[in-house]
Amino acid sequence: MNEAAVFALSSELISALLTGMRLRGVQYRRVQAGPRFGLGFDARPGHAYFHFLAVGTAILRTSDGALHELSAGNAVFMPHGGAHQLLSDQDMPVAGIDSYQAAPLGDKVDAVDACPSLDVTPGTILFYGCMEFDLGGMQGLGPLMSEVMVADVLGQRYPGLMPILASMKSEVCSGRVGFAGILARLAEVAAAMIVRGWVECGCDNASGLVAALRDPRLARAILALHRQPGRNWTVEELAAECHSSRSVFAERFQATIGTPPLRYATELRMHLARQWLSQGKLPVDTVAQRLGYASQAAFSRAYKRVTSQTPGATRRVESVTGT
Repeated sequence: MNEAAVFALSSELISALLTGMRLRGVQYRRVQAGPRFGLGFDARPGHAYFHFLAVGTAILRTSDGALHELSAGNAVFMPHGGAHQLLSDQDMPVAGIDSYQAAPLGDKVDAVDACPSLDVTPGTILFYGCMEFDLGGMQGLGPLMSEVMVADVLGQRYPGLMPILASMKSEVCSGRVGFAGILARLAEVAAAMIVRGWVECGCDNASGLVAALRDPRLARAILALHRQPGRNWTVEELAAECHSSRSVFAERFQATIGTPPLRYATELRMHLARQWLSQGKLPVDTVAQRLGYASQAAFSRAYKRVTSQTPGATRRVESVTGT
C-alpha cells in the first residue's frame, strides 16, 4: 500500500473514531483574580478539565509538582481530571475553587470573583470547565494521554484552534448577552480539537491502538469493526479485511493492541451500549438488536461480563447523575 493510501485510510479511521468521542460540560466558571492568586482544583476521575487563560499569566502545578507556565491565549486540557492548582507564583497559598462564592451566569455557568477588595481591576481572567470525557471507540487511548495538554495556537498541531480561542477571549471579556452559553459550547469544541490534534499527530508516539492505526494490516479490520459493531465478526473475516492469514492477523492484533480481536470487538460493543443506554436513552432490547445479539438476555450477560453491572443498573446510575 502506498503512502497516500495509508494516509487516506488513517484519516478515515481517525474520523470514525472521533465520531464517538463525547465531551459534556458539568460545570463552567468565568474566574477573575487579582495580581496574586492561588486556585485549587480537586481530582475528578472520569472527567476532564479545560482552562482558557484570556487575560494575564498563571502557573499550572499538577499533583506531582510539575509546573507549566501559561500566558494569555493559552488553553489547557487535562483528560484525566487530575488535581491541580493555578497560581500567580509558586509560593502563593491555595484556596479551593469551590470555596469562592459563585454567581450564576447561565445553565451550568457561574462567575467567580477572586479579586481582593483592594484590586479593582482583575489581573487575570480565565474560563474553565469540568467535563465528562468519553473517548468512545478510542477508549484504549485514554491511559496513553498526557496529564496536561497545553495548546500552542501558533503551532502546527492545532491549526484551527486559534479562531476558536480568539472567539472565547472576545466572549470572556465582553460580557455580551448570552456569552456564558456560547463560552460553554466553544470550550467543548476547543477541547475536542485539542484531542483531535493529539490523535492526528500520532498521540505522541504512544503504542497500542495508535500503532494499529498506522499499520494497514490492522487498520482495515479496526475500521470495519467500528463501522459494523453489530456484525457477528469472526477472526477469519477480520483477517480477510486486511488481506492476511488468520494466524498472522490474530498474532499481530494481540501483540499490537494487547487484546484479542474478538475481545476488542466485544468491548467496543459494550462501550457503545453504555453510550446508547445513558445518552440516547434507548431501550435495552433495541440496544441488543443494534449490536447483533439474538436476545436481550444474551446481550445482558455479555454486558455484565464486560462492565460488571447490568444494563438496567447503568441506566439507573446515569439517571441519578443526570447524564
